[in-house]
Amino acid sequence: MHKIFNILFLTFFIFFSFSTYKYYTSNANLKSKKITRNNIDDIINNKILNIPIIKNDTDNVIEFNNSLSKENHNNKPRSFWSLFKN
Repeated sequence: MHKIFNILFLTFFIFFSFSTYKYYTSNANLKSKKITRNNIDDIINNKILNIPIIKNDTDNVIEFNNSLSKENHNNKPRSFWSLFKN
């Protein structure tokens, strides 16, 4: 019984593999993929052409804040190495 099951399974696997290979290499499928890829390229090109150009209104919006260097005049010595002295 075990051998019959293995033979049936092997036959099913070979049939499935062959039919899958036959479908994906068929001319109809290859033609369909080519048409779909060309259609996607056309859609992308149309969308690229229809992108609106927005006016740049970000001139002089960001100003550098230099207050950090003004506030940090009270430098305390770092005490990391003093932790190892004990």
